[in-house]
Amino acid sequence: MTVGRLFECQSFILSQFSLLCSDKERVFHVYDFISEVKNHRNVVLYCSMKSSQTQTATQEKQQPPKVKVPQHALKRTVDKFTRDYEAIIGIETHVQLSTLTKAFCSCPYNYGSQPNTSICPICMGLPGALPVLNSKMIEFAVKLGLALNCKLSLNSKFDRKQYFYPDLPKGYQISQFDIPIATGGYIDLDIPLEFGGGHKKFGITRVHMEEDAGKLLHSGNGAQVDLNRAGVPLLEIVSEPDMRTGIEAAEYAAELQRVVRYLGISNGNMQEGSLRCDVNVSIRPIGQLEFGTKVEIKNLNSFSSINRAIDFEISRQAQLHSQGQGDHIVQETRLWEEGAQKTVTMRKKEGLSDYRYFPEPDLPEVILTQEYVDSIHKSLPELPEMKRRRYENMGLSMQDVLFLANDMNVAEYFDATLSSGADLKLAANWIMGDIAAYMKNEKLSINEIKLTPKELGELIASIKGGTISGKIGKEILFELLAKGGTVKGLIEEKDLIQINDPVEIGKMIDKVISENPKQLEQYRGGKTKLQGFFAGQVMKLSKGKANPGLLNKILLEKLNAKS
Repeated sequence: MTVGRLFECQSFILSQFSLLCSDKERVFHVYDFISEVKNHRNVVLYCSMKSSQTQTATQEKQQPPKVKVPQHALKRTVDKFTRDYEAIIGIETHVQLSTLTKAFCSCPYNYGSQPNTSICPICMGLPGALPVLNSKMIEFAVKLGLALNCKLSLNSKFDRKQYFYPDLPKGYQISQFDIPIATGGYIDLDIPLEFGGGHKKFGITRVHMEEDAGKLLHSGNGAQVDLNRAGVPLLEIVSEPDMRTGIEAAEYAAELQRVVRYLGISNGNMQEGSLRCDVNVSIRPIGQLEFGTKVEIKNLNSFSSINRAIDFEISRQAQLHSQGQGDHIVQETRLWEEGAQKTVTMRKKEGLSDYRYFPEPDLPEVILTQEYVDSIHKSLPELPEMKRRRYENMGLSMQDVLFLANDMNVAEYFDATLSSGADLKLAANWIMGDIAAYMKNEKLSINEIKLTPKELGELIASIKGGTISGKIGKEILFELLAKGGTVKGLIEEKDLIQINDPVEIGKMIDKVISENPKQLEQYRGGKTKLQGFFAGQVMKLSKGKANPGLLNKILLEKLNAKS
């Protein structure tokens, strides 16, 4: 019996068992159930899967201890082997959409919920269950297609992509094959200065809609199929092979995350699987037009992992070429091992998979009107690239621009602060400095702090206008961040108004000088650094309220005056 046939039998058993269960009882362990079917011939499936898992567990136990490879060492290795080669990199990105229900049924999806608690006959693939398209999936696909500068297909359709796997109960995935909803786009991004800087444009081949599969949960007691994720709407974005380094690929993925978050179509959290990247890497001698043998890398759960995995794979392939073993590079899927900092073979690809695509007979064509597309286009927010260019034109440095535009909520907070009349550079400095440090220490997002953009603007205006000093401003800032309130209220409550009267400041300076004759003598004897001592004493006497500029001017005059 073939493996494919075994998977068909497993799906059949699962379907029959599910039909016997009530909705409340539909929480089950697939393999435990199969193992109970003593008289069924297909019990061999359980044995083969169990054996496979045991083998995997044994391999994991035999893995060498995790060793972190310094990034600079990996970079030197890459540079050594890649001088004569050019890397060709493309990325397939799956974005899980933040719809209230799944793609073709009314089941909700909540990450981290108990296995098989959000399933129904449709997402379980039971006989006779018919899919009903979630219109939000179409709306989100159009939004992303427009944001990625794609050409939209006003007439597209869904197709069945057929393959067998335990977490795919229907035996096929509803996807799009030959007529995707969006094609031929591009994405603009700015490389951070620490990685060399510069503006890049990468092509987008296509964006298509599909449903997610379930997932296998492995534990010491065996394996369990969790179908909560089955049927969750996805958008797959396929890039052109335009990237040449790990940094470019990681920044491309990070920009996609920013775009989907700005659009509000996905949370883009890689750790939750809401944004998943499969990277294709090949190398060729510099000047050669023909592509080399492509290798796919999976298990990339962070942008830094994408960067390191690609750098390792480029180095591995270049080293094989330099040793005359280029034919050892085969088309395969490799996994990135974070601990060992290397890619390892997952499975070989003998040729192109035959998914036997054909049009989905249970869903109608997707027909868009130009009016519908135009209405969505008008509703698009200011996207990351547009925001960066606006901030750059306002006069901010690229470092400031990249920080502020990276998080949509931070950008909105910054814009709201400017709307209150705050100085551009001072607002950027406060947000990027003290406020960012406070959020990091307290593990808060900018939406969770108590300080409003309006009060930050008021604080900046109070310092710039001389109402309070910068030192007092910082003290007020941390209280406002933690407890809220108003700047004017705190200034009045704590009597923090800056002293700007030269006569009053002069009297305080005279008092400090008269109380420290020894230091005065030393200052006038050449130890001019003691000016800081006198300034500190005056500040202490004024409880930090003396205008620093005025204080230092008057102090210098009095210290240098002839006795």
